[in-house]
Amino acid sequence: MKKNQVILHIDGDAFFVAVEVAKNPKLRGLPVVTGEERGIVSALSYEAKALGITRGMPIFRVKKEFPSVIVLPGDYKMYAKYSRMMFDIVRRYADDVEEYSIDECFAELTGLEPSLKLSYKEIAQKIKKEVNDELDLSVSVGIAPTKVLAKIASNWQKPDGLTVITENNIWDFIDKMSVQKIWGIGTRTAEKLINFKIMTAGNFARKSVDWVRENFSKPHVSIWHELNGFSIQSVNSLTKSHYSSIQKTRTFHPATSSAQFLLSQLSKNAEEACTKARHYKLFPKKISIFLKDQNFEFSKILIIMNTPTNAPELIISLCNKEFKKIYNNEILYRTTGVILHDLVTKESMQSDLFGETKKVDRFELIHERIDTLEKKFNKKMVYLGSTHNARKHKRGGTDIDDLDSDLLFL
Repeated sequence: MKKNQVILHIDGDAFFVAVEVAKNPKLRGLPVVTGEERGIVSALSYEAKALGITRGMPIFRVKKEFPSVIVLPGDYKMYAKYSRMMFDIVRRYADDVEEYSIDECFAELTGLEPSLKLSYKEIAQKIKKEVNDELDLSVSVGIAPTKVLAKIASNWQKPDGLTVITENNIWDFIDKMSVQKIWGIGTRTAEKLINFKIMTAGNFARKSVDWVRENFSKPHVSIWHELNGFSIQSVNSLTKSHYSSIQKTRTFHPATSSAQFLLSQLSKNAEEACTKARHYKLFPKKISIFLKDQNFEFSKILIIMNTPTNAPELIISLCNKEFKKIYNNEILYRTTGVILHDLVTKESMQSDLFGETKKVDRFELIHERIDTLEKKFNKKMVYLGSTHNARKHKRGGTDIDDLDSDLLFL
């Protein structure tokens, strides 16, 4: 637990659309949305938001109800490029930078004032100016004693904001923030807090730490400390190199009840999840598949594997066998997903008792050679036939899953 920390949080304003505007300045000031390739709004400009458009809205509805809105396919490769450039600008001033997502990062500023001969606020102002001048992007920045407070600060004034929270003015901010908006507080926890008549972050921070420990879990105790100005969550500048699970999902429009199409989407999910697992030399001991319908209801099943493997053919075979347990031909589905669980290294794997090891090794060797070729030529060269329907459905743009495997913050 530390006091007198200074942490910066930078958050891109309408980042995906802002990159599209930076690519094509003629779009500036116009209502723009991305997500045409998915059939739903993935991101939107502030002008589009003012019209009443929201994330997740079907693209067909946007085109019908808001004909003036410009609809674009996502270009995630370009978004990742701008993301790297934005974080590189932050690194000009801070050594410890944590890439939290494609458009946000934390930076440790503690003690940098003397060496940079700038105040903390001036450091933030220079970062904002350089991002704007060099990338033509607007960002909102927060400075605070903790990561939780820095997130509150960066979100306080958007777009193009700069907010500084100090130990002396914490309550001016957290007394005005609802518990639902606290970083790290989920829907169920927020409901529980409200049931205790705790409506704001300030209400929560004023409770005793013993009361928090008695009624909530350890992460919420950390949030309580952070709201009170004590730094618990340090800035982690290490690039992520290990996963406990890997998830790949796909949302599409229109919703469908076609078993063939859904199985193809699940095959694509599995293929892409396995590609990432192979990149980190990890093998799942369990997998789960899920379908999400138009009402955002999930159907999910967990599958225990006899032999851990990152070869998609074997995982897809298991998915196909279990699919009927979660599928209903009278329901329209909008999202598929595959999750690889309990990931282990080759060294920690045990030989199976069912004679599958040789078969698994053969498939894994094939994919190892394919991965080597694809890395050499920097493109996807081989797809499984079971993913054909899903790949044929894709319309324009690039997706997050098309990005290089080392973009771990995505």
